[in-house]
Amino acid sequence: MPASLREPTTPAPPATAAPTLTPGAATALLDAYRPGEDRFLASPRHTLLTRGTAEEIPHDSGPIGRRVREALERRVGAGGPAPIVVGSLPFDPQAPAVLAVPRAVRWAPPLREDPLIALPVPEETIDWRVREVPSAEQYSAAVAAAVARMGAGEFEKVVLARTLELTGDRAPDLPSMLRRLAGRDPSGYTFAVPSAKGRTLIGASPELLVSRRGGTLTANPLAGSAPRSTDLAEDVRRAAALLESPKDLHEHAVVVDAVREALAPHCARLDVPERPTLVRTAAMWHLSTTLSGEPAGPDITALDLATALHPTPAVCGTPTDVARSVIAASEPFDRGLYTGMVGWQDAAGDGEWIVTIRCAEAENDGSSLRLFAGAGVVADSSPEAETAETAAKFRTFLHAVGAAL
Repeated sequence: MPASLREPTTPAPPATAAPTLTPGAATALLDAYRPGEDRFLASPRHTLLTRGTAEEIPHDSGPIGRRVREALERRVGAGGPAPIVVGSLPFDPQAPAVLAVPRAVRWAPPLREDPLIALPVPEETIDWRVREVPSAEQYSAAVAAAVARMGAGEFEKVVLARTLELTGDRAPDLPSMLRRLAGRDPSGYTFAVPSAKGRTLIGASPELLVSRRGGTLTANPLAGSAPRSTDLAEDVRRAAALLESPKDLHEHAVVVDAVREALAPHCARLDVPERPTLVRTAAMWHLSTTLSGEPAGPDITALDLATALHPTPAVCGTPTDVARSVIAASEPFDRGLYTGMVGWQDAAGDGEWIVTIRCAEAENDGSSLRLFAGAGVVADSSPEAETAETAAKFRTFLHAVGAAL
C-alpha cells in the first residue's frame, strides 16, 4: 500500500454537539431518518439528524452568508437550544438554496465508530429501467470537443457530467438506500436532505469543501481519480500509478492552486502541502490535498469560506466563466444541487460543507431517481477514460439501489 495513503481529513466535532458514547447511537439516528422534513448528515467526526423546520432561509439578492447569520441570530434571541442551519446550496450560486433552521437537532458520534453500521441491510428487488442522459457516446464526444478546445488554448479544465435516469417498478425505500450508502463508506460523508417539494437529495460524498471550528479551517479538495479493483495487487498498482500520473497530478494542481487563491484573502495563515496523497472510497481512488489554516477574523464563518471557494475547478473548471459556458453547452440537463454543497453551520460560525457528488435526487413517494457523475477534463484527457471514470463513480449509488449500468 502506498505510504501516503490516508483516510479523508475532517473537522473536530462541533461545539454545539453533545454526543453520547453509547454503541449504536449513530446508527440509531440513521435508522430514525424519514424523508420529508428530516435532514441527515454523517461525517467521519459526527452524525447529525434534524427534524422539522423552525425557519427557512429566504431567497433574495443578498449574500447567503448574511441571510444565514440573521436567521441564526433571530433564533438565538428567541432562546431555546443552540440553533444551526442545515441543507444544501446549488451548483449555480444565483439559484435558490435549500437551507433551514430545524426544530429539533440530535448529534451522535461518527458512523465509522459504531459497530452496528457493519450489519447487513436487506436488498430490495426492484426492476430498474436505466436511461443514460447523455449517452456514453454523446458524453465521450463532448469530452473530445472540450479536449480539442483546450488544445487550442481556450481554457485549462472543465468538469463534464452525465446522469442516469432510473425508473423502478415500485418506489424504493429511501431510508434503506441511505443505510446501504452509509454502510458502504462509513468514513465518508453521507447525506439525505430535502431538495424540493416531495424530493430528496441523497448521497455519499468523499469530499469536504471546507470546515471551520473556532480558529481552525480545513479544506480537502479531491481531483484526479482511478477506479478501484477487486484484485488487491491491481488495486495497489492503480493507486501507485495515480500518485505518479502527470495528467492527474496536473488536474489536481489546478484545483489546489484555485483553492489556495480563493481562501488566502480570508486567512491569517494557510498551510498547503507540496504533494497530494491518496484517499479511497469503495469504488474510487482520489488524489487529495488537505489545506489547513486560521480565518482572518472571528466573523468569517464556515459558509463564508465555502461560498468563497464555490465552485472550485474540481466541480466546474478553469477559468470558471469559460468552464461554465462549456458545461451549459455540453450537458443536456440542469445540475441543480449536484456539485453544489451540503452541510451545516451554527450561530458561532462553525460548520462544515461537503461537495455534493456521488448523489441522486429521488422522489419521496415515487419510483424515479436521477443519478449524477462527472469527470475532470484536461488537455491530455482521453474521452474513453473519462467516460469509464463516470461509470465507475455511478457504482456507489447503483450498488445502493441494486441496479447496474
